[in-house]
Amino acid sequence: MPKNKGKGGKNRRRGKNENEKEKRELVFKEDGQEYAQVTKMLGNGRLEAMCFDGNKRLCHIRGKLRKKVWINTGDIILLGLRDYQDTKADVILKFTPDEARNLKAYGELPESTKINENQWEPDPDDHITFDDFDGDDDEIDDI
Repeated sequence: MPKNKGKGGKNRRRGKNENEKEKRELVFKEDGQEYAQVTKMLGNGRLEAMCFDGNKRLCHIRGKLRKKVWINTGDIILLGLRDYQDTKADVILKFTPDEARNLKAYGELPESTKINENQWEPDPDDHITFDDFDGDDDEIDDI
Protein backbone atom coordinates (compact mmCIF):
# COMPACT_ATOMS: atom_id res chain seq x y z
CA MET A 1 0.00 0.00 0.00
CA PRO A 2 1.42 3.41 -0.92
CA LYS A 3 1.64 5.99 1.81
CA ASN A 4 0.13 9.41 1.42
CA LYS A 5 3.09 11.75 1.21
CA GLY A 6 1.27 14.77 -0.23
CA LYS A 7 -0.74 17.58 1.26
CA GLY A 8 -4.13 16.25 0.24
CA GLY A 9 -5.97 14.50 -2.48
CA LYS A 10 -7.84 15.26 -5.64
CA ASN A 11 -10.10 17.92 -4.13
CA ARG A 12 -7.16 19.97 -2.88
CA ARG A 13 -5.51 19.93 -6.30
CA ARG A 14 -8.73 21.05 -7.95
CA GLY A 15 -8.90 24.12 -5.71
CA LYS A 16 -11.78 26.03 -4.24
CA ASN A 17 -14.02 28.45 -6.09
CA GLU A 18 -13.47 31.31 -3.62
CA ASN A 19 -13.50 34.28 -5.98
CA GLU A 20 -17.00 33.53 -7.33
CA LYS A 21 -18.83 35.59 -4.70
CA GLU A 22 -16.93 38.86 -4.95
CA LYS A 23 -17.84 41.40 -7.64
CA ARG A 24 -15.12 42.43 -10.03
CA GLU A 25 -14.78 45.69 -11.87
CA LEU A 26 -16.42 45.80 -15.31
CA VAL A 27 -13.77 45.50 -18.04
CA PHE A 28 -14.27 47.45 -21.27
CA LYS A 29 -12.53 46.63 -24.55
CA GLU A 30 -9.34 48.41 -25.56
CA ASP A 31 -7.42 48.64 -28.82
CA GLY A 32 -6.87 45.20 -30.30
CA GLN A 33 -9.79 43.69 -28.37
CA GLU A 34 -13.36 42.86 -29.36
CA TYR A 35 -16.54 41.55 -27.73
CA ALA A 36 -17.94 38.29 -29.08
CA GLN A 37 -20.56 35.63 -28.43
CA VAL A 38 -19.63 31.94 -28.47
CA THR A 39 -21.31 30.05 -31.33
CA LYS A 40 -19.69 26.62 -31.06
CA MET A 41 -17.37 24.79 -28.70
CA LEU A 42 -14.75 22.89 -30.70
CA GLY A 43 -12.82 21.11 -27.95
CA ASN A 44 -9.10 21.16 -27.17
CA GLY A 45 -9.41 24.65 -25.67
CA ARG A 46 -10.84 26.17 -28.82
CA LEU A 47 -14.16 27.69 -29.80
CA GLU A 48 -15.87 29.53 -32.61
CA ALA A 49 -17.20 32.99 -31.82
CA MET A 50 -19.17 35.63 -33.69
CA CYS A 51 -17.58 39.00 -32.98
CA PHE A 52 -19.75 42.08 -32.76
CA ASP A 53 -17.72 43.66 -35.57
CA GLY A 54 -19.33 41.09 -37.90
CA ASN A 55 -16.48 38.57 -38.25
CA LYS A 56 -16.57 34.91 -37.25
CA ARG A 57 -13.31 33.89 -35.56
CA LEU A 58 -11.62 30.73 -34.32
CA CYS A 59 -10.62 31.41 -30.71
CA HIS A 60 -8.16 29.84 -28.34
CA ILE A 61 -8.91 29.77 -24.59
CA ARG A 62 -5.80 30.93 -22.77
CA GLY A 63 -4.32 28.71 -20.09
CA LYS A 64 -5.31 30.98 -17.19
CA LEU A 65 -9.00 30.47 -18.02
CA ARG A 66 -8.84 26.95 -19.37
CA LYS A 67 -9.82 24.82 -16.36
CA LYS A 68 -10.95 27.58 -14.02
CA VAL A 69 -13.58 29.43 -16.06
CA TRP A 70 -16.09 27.30 -17.93
CA ILE A 71 -17.23 28.79 -21.22
CA ASN A 72 -20.42 27.62 -22.93
CA THR A 73 -22.25 28.37 -26.16
CA GLY A 74 -23.98 31.75 -26.02
CA ASP A 75 -21.58 33.31 -23.47
CA ILE A 76 -20.29 36.84 -24.01
CA ILE A 77 -16.48 36.95 -24.05
CA LEU A 78 -13.69 39.47 -24.60
CA LEU A 79 -11.22 38.54 -27.32
CA GLY A 80 -7.68 39.68 -27.95
CA LEU A 81 -7.30 40.08 -31.71
CA ARG A 82 -4.13 38.97 -33.45
CA ASP A 83 -2.22 41.42 -35.65
CA TYR A 84 -1.01 38.72 -38.01
CA GLN A 85 -4.18 36.54 -38.21
CA ASP A 86 -7.55 38.24 -38.61
CA THR A 87 -9.52 34.97 -38.49
CA LYS A 88 -8.08 33.88 -35.12
CA ALA A 89 -8.25 35.40 -31.63
CA ASP A 90 -7.56 34.60 -27.99
CA VAL A 91 -10.16 34.56 -25.20
CA ILE A 92 -9.13 37.06 -22.52
CA LEU A 93 -12.21 37.18 -20.30
CA LYS A 94 -15.66 35.68 -19.89
CA PHE A 95 -18.41 38.03 -18.80
CA THR A 96 -21.09 36.90 -16.35
CA PRO A 97 -24.70 37.45 -17.48
CA ASP A 98 -24.96 40.47 -15.12
CA GLU A 99 -21.80 42.01 -16.56
CA ALA A 100 -23.07 41.39 -20.10
CA ARG A 101 -26.36 43.14 -19.26
CA ASN A 102 -24.37 46.09 -17.89
CA LEU A 103 -22.29 46.24 -21.09
CA LYS A 104 -25.50 46.24 -23.10
CA ALA A 105 -26.88 49.07 -20.95
CA TYR A 106 -23.69 51.11 -21.46
CA GLY A 107 -24.06 50.66 -25.23
CA GLU A 108 -20.93 48.52 -25.64
CA LEU A 109 -22.94 45.57 -27.02
CA PRO A 110 -25.62 45.83 -29.74
CA GLU A 111 -29.25 45.86 -28.62
CA SER A 112 -29.95 42.70 -30.65
CA THR A 113 -27.60 40.66 -28.43
CA LYS A 114 -29.29 37.79 -26.62
CA ILE A 115 -27.76 37.31 -23.18
CA ASN A 116 -27.95 34.12 -21.13
CA GLU A 117 -29.80 32.17 -23.80
CA ASN A 118 -28.67 30.11 -26.75
CA GLN A 119 -28.74 32.31 -29.85
CA TRP A 120 -28.03 29.46 -32.23
CA GLU A 121 -30.89 27.02 -31.83
CA PRO A 122 -30.61 23.39 -32.92
CA ASP A 123 -32.04 22.30 -36.25
CA PRO A 124 -35.64 21.03 -36.19
CA ASP A 125 -34.37 18.01 -38.13
CA ASP A 126 -32.52 16.82 -35.01
CA HIS A 127 -35.72 15.42 -33.47
CA ILE A 128 -36.15 11.67 -33.91
CA THR A 129 -39.57 10.17 -34.45
CA PHE A 130 -40.35 6.48 -34.46
CA ASP A 131 -42.83 5.42 -37.13
CA ASP A 132 -43.70 1.98 -35.78
CA PHE A 133 -44.31 3.04 -32.17
CA ASP A 134 -48.00 2.73 -31.24
CA GLY A 135 -47.70 3.53 -27.52
CA ASP A 136 -48.48 0.01 -26.23
CA ASP A 137 -46.20 -1.41 -23.57
CA ASP A 138 -47.82 -4.87 -23.73
CA GLU A 139 -44.90 -6.40 -25.65
CA ILE A 140 -42.47 -5.29 -22.96
CA ASP A 141 -44.64 -6.76 -20.19
CA ASP A 142 -44.78 -10.16 -21.94
CA ILE A 143 -41.00 -10.49 -21.86
